[in-house]
Amino acid sequence: MVCCEGLTGILMKNSANGEVDSFYAIRPECQSDVPKIRFKPRAGKTLSARRWHAAFSQDGHLDIEKVLRRIQRGGVHPSIKGVVWEFLLGCFDPNSTFDERNELRQQRRQQYGALKAECQKMAPVIGSGKFITTPIVTVDGRPVQDLSTNDNSQDDNRATSTPSPLDSPLDDGGHVDDAVPDKKVIQWKLMLHQIGLDVVRTDRTLVFYESEANQAKLWDVLAVYAWMDNDIGYCQGMNDICSPMVILIENEADAFWCFERAMRRLRENFRVSTNSIGVQSQLGTLSEIIKAVDPQLHQHLEDLDGGEYLFAFRMLMVLFRREFSFVDALYLWELMWAMEYNPNIFSSYEESSASADKSSTQNTNGKMLKKCGKFERKNVKTGYKNQHSSLAVFLVASVLATKNKRFLKEAKGLDDVVKILGDITGNLDAKKACNEALKLHKKYLSKAKKS
Repeated sequence: MVCCEGLTGILMKNSANGEVDSFYAIRPECQSDVPKIRFKPRAGKTLSARRWHAAFSQDGHLDIEKVLRRIQRGGVHPSIKGVVWEFLLGCFDPNSTFDERNELRQQRRQQYGALKAECQKMAPVIGSGKFITTPIVTVDGRPVQDLSTNDNSQDDNRATSTPSPLDSPLDDGGHVDDAVPDKKVIQWKLMLHQIGLDVVRTDRTLVFYESEANQAKLWDVLAVYAWMDNDIGYCQGMNDICSPMVILIENEADAFWCFERAMRRLRENFRVSTNSIGVQSQLGTLSEIIKAVDPQLHQHLEDLDGGEYLFAFRMLMVLFRREFSFVDALYLWELMWAMEYNPNIFSSYEESSASADKSSTQNTNGKMLKKCGKFERKNVKTGYKNQHSSLAVFLVASVLATKNKRFLKEAKGLDDVVKILGDITGNLDAKKACNEALKLHKKYLSKAKKS
């Protein structure tokens, strides 16, 4: 009997020698369309289920230092990715007990249930095992009554029943009246069909998404998140971040909170205004890094009118999902999250900002520093703080730096830059890329210190 930590998040039963592709089966007709998988669990390097369970004390305290070392050496075995990711992303405190985490998990499941019920009142299709790909309201909030007139080619992927008209958000009884709907409700309802259209396109080479119920699960999680985080809402690309959580973590509520924690890191990338998009802040940092470590390349890109580095937009928005196979993208993510790990991550999410800042100040020395990942440890030691300089930014910078000669020799315009970057798809080694990013990070901090 597995301890109460369970195997929530396991896609299939644990098999120490199981092949990676058996965990993320690819549809036969799509075999030739996906990049070659490079990641393979390696004994003595990859965090195995046995090593993972051995890292817990009798009451449930996790030796996160030991776990991080193993992940940074060889990633996480597919059988335990979901539960490991919950710790890497700050869902749980490694210093908590099994009982404390079970209690917190139940609280979160109830909280998600309440959020989902709130959404169901406004759009009954949520939680039905179906989802929509056509609008259910007009821009002024009036219900589109007859979905059957919309795009009949996608009947299998949308609700079989027409959602009811908007409920008045001020009416606890759920009574529908003729009042002008709340702007927040209209905005959310206008997103639902776009989420559905993106869901249909998400990881469609995987057998997992041949199931409409699994597609609907992804749609539900994204729809509820868009309602909860109304400030950001939903933007294309979130589906690519959320999909692995839905695949890895069986319980929908647990998958939601894992995604929510991932979005804490990424949400500003998706902030869109009339004048800018959030990821431009990271692109600006990328520009600063290249200018510092490779001024010749930066000047060349500037001459090509690429100084804003918009050609790197996609890599940062969806964390290299297009440049790697599905399996290798997951490997890359867990390497980055382990390298960026800070032992204060859980408390910073759970406590008030003031308390979190105080806690962070108190807990960055001695033993706590050993519990930081390689990238974060360097930042803490040097006192470097820039919320827009995640490891992903240095990863992009290292990719550009390694292509220096080709850019300088072959790139006569931005189309050439995009073409050269396109050649890396399926040809990057996640572990090597992260190590190159760490070297570049060290070089950049050294130059920043001197200046």
